[in-house]
This record gives sequence, C-alpha cells and structure tokens, in this order.
Amino acid sequence: METLRRTVIEISQAPNLTSLSLPKLTLIPLLALSSSIYALSISIRRFLYFTDIFQTHRLPVKVISVGNLTWGGNGKTPMVEFLARWFDAAWISPLVLSRGYAGGDEVKMLWRHLRGTSIKIGVGADRVMTALRSLDRYGHMDPCSSNWADKLFTNEKVGNHTDDGRIDIAILDDGMQHLRLSRDLDIVMVNALMPWGNGRLLPLGPLREPLTALRRADIVVIHHADLISKQKLYSVQSTIREMKIPLPVFFTRMAPCYFVTVEDIDTIIPLTAAQGKIFLCVSAIGSPDGFVKCIKKLGALYVDRIDFSDHHVIQAKDVNLIEGKSHQLWNKHGVMPVIVVTEKDHDRDQEALRGMHPFDVFVLCSRLEFLHFKGRSELDFKKLVKQLLETKTKKLSDS
Repeated sequence: METLRRTVIEISQAPNLTSLSLPKLTLIPLLALSSSIYALSISIRRFLYFTDIFQTHRLPVKVISVGNLTWGGNGKTPMVEFLARWFDAAWISPLVLSRGYAGGDEVKMLWRHLRGTSIKIGVGADRVMTALRSLDRYGHMDPCSSNWADKLFTNEKVGNHTDDGRIDIAILDDGMQHLRLSRDLDIVMVNALMPWGNGRLLPLGPLREPLTALRRADIVVIHHADLISKQKLYSVQSTIREMKIPLPVFFTRMAPCYFVTVEDIDTIIPLTAAQGKIFLCVSAIGSPDGFVKCIKKLGALYVDRIDFSDHHVIQAKDVNLIEGKSHQLWNKHGVMPVIVVTEKDHDRDQEALRGMHPFDVFVLCSRLEFLHFKGRSELDFKKLVKQLLETKTKKLSDS
C-alpha cells in the first residue's frame, strides 16, 4: 500500500504525464476516471450547500478557517498554532477544531506545544458537534459585545483573561472543504514547493478543489516561500491573482529553532550541532523536500533521505530499512550518521524511533515565521485579520 501511495504522489507531482514510466502510465486511466467522479461529487456537494439544501451551521463565536487546495505540506497546522498563540497572548481564548486525521499526529503536536495556555483543542470528525460540545462545556463570549479586537494590538492587557474558560474565537484546522461550518475568515495555505502539482484533481493530481476555489479565500499565504526562487514565487502569486483580484498574499517559512532527541524531548540541542554531521532525514509528511532543504542549510556535511507518505506509521520493516541505510552511510563516510525527523514524525512514532540503536535520533523543532516580501509582513497580516474580523462583527451586529 505504501508503494502505491508513493506512486500516486509521484504521478500527481509530475508536470508532464507523458514523461512517466510505463508502469505509472498504466495507472493514469483509472486515476483519471476516479478524478472525474471526485470532481462531480464535490460539484454536487458545493451546490447542495450553496443552495441551502445542506445546512450550514454558524457558531456563536468568530470562526477562522485555515485550509488548503492540495494535500499535505502547506503549513496549515503551524498557521493554526501561530493564530492560537497570538490570540492567547492577547487574552483572547481560542478553540482549535481538528478532525484528528490519521492517528492525530498533528493534534498530539499541538497539545504538546500549547500546554499551559488558555487554548482549548476540540478533536472529532464532526467538527460542528465538537465545537458545540466545547462551547456548551466552557461557555463563550458574545463577539458583538466583547472587546476582543481592542486586545490584539496593545502593549498592555485589556480587561481580564477569561479564567472561567469561556471561548472567544474558534480556529478551524483544515477547514477549506468543511462547508458545513460557517466561517468569518478563510485563510488558504499554498505550498511554494508544489503549489498545484500537475494541476489535476485527486487522485490523479493533488488538488482537493479546482483553483477557482481560491475565490472563496480572504487571505492566501504562500508557505516555504524561502525555498524557491523569486521568479517561481512571482509565478505562484500570479496564478493566485488570476483567480481573484485583489487577494492579499503573504509569505511564510518554517524557521528551525533547535533540536531535541527522541530520548529526551526536554533537552535543547542548538542548531549549530548540525554542522559537519552526516544526517539521514526520515519523514512521513506532506512536503519532505522542505524538511530536507532545511537540514542542508544548517551546515550538515552530507544529507540523505527516506520519505514515507504523509501520516505513514513506521512498521518493523521500515525500522530495518532506516537502520540499513544508516549503516550504509556509516560505512561510506566513516562517521556514524544522525537520524533526524520532524516533530510530527516524533509525535506519531515515538516508540519506533527510540529503537534505532546505536544511532542518535534528533527531532527538528521549527515554527512558522512570516517573511517580509513585497511590502508584506507579519504585522500587516495581523492588522488585516483584525480588520476583516471587525468588518464581519459589524455586519453581524447590524443585522
């Protein structure tokens, strides 16, 4: 199954399908038929929601959706964490809504990062019911009467933190296609390393919706923007602008912070420890290229890689593959390599990764960081989010 997943991913990323090998080409008719059926299904679904045949639910608090158009590696969860931390620092109590997909590796990472804050995390496939249960349990603030907007840009705390646990705002992780829940702001993340793949819908391509779905976005964020040339970045932005003008576009990257080890997650190892080392990057994430490029930029002597499909759980045969590759690198370079994984991989496969003796296993810890590009910055992003939410609040209070 893992081999089939990897094959489908390679097909979806190929800019020219005719360049594929014969075994891959034989899969295209089946994938194309499946994509056509998928396209029809999402068109019917959108029609049913937009004509109110299917009911859309509005929560009694503001809702920000963070979503994407393609599978994996777009920076959705790091953006959710960024927003949640920003609101929490301003004494605005957020509720993060996640479906907990594929074992909940991203949720586990969020739980670990956000311990000790006012941020609450609701997990469930039915995020409407998850939200309602959380709001019933903790209570909520009226968005029209509370002074949440005044708290976002001030050096001093305004009012009191909601120590009683009442929720001020909800953040919908992976929410673009979740039409059942009404939202006040749609943020769409785009992976600069593979913005649209081959331009086809799932499963022949990586697109979950046609590019025209960008017209529903309020803000677009191009993630991994530091890992491509300015020319390619302009090209991605141009495609976005063709869908909707004007549409604010911002740029982010995953900024490496430090390493930890799988044996001791609380002890920080500085990034300078990467210099002169042999690394084997092991990952099961949506965009492994970004991870590998980051390790290379830290000054490693040599970097090799083993990529699994997104959310893949490491099995015994995978451990053998990783250990075998590590021994090969050891024999080739005469230096024991270090296995390095992402936080998402660590939170999914802690036990398996702890068994990679005698090799050390590092975990790269990173955070989302805005890039100052084309006159856009983190401050501009925050001001725009505040402005758009205030506009929606005014319309709600006037209605």
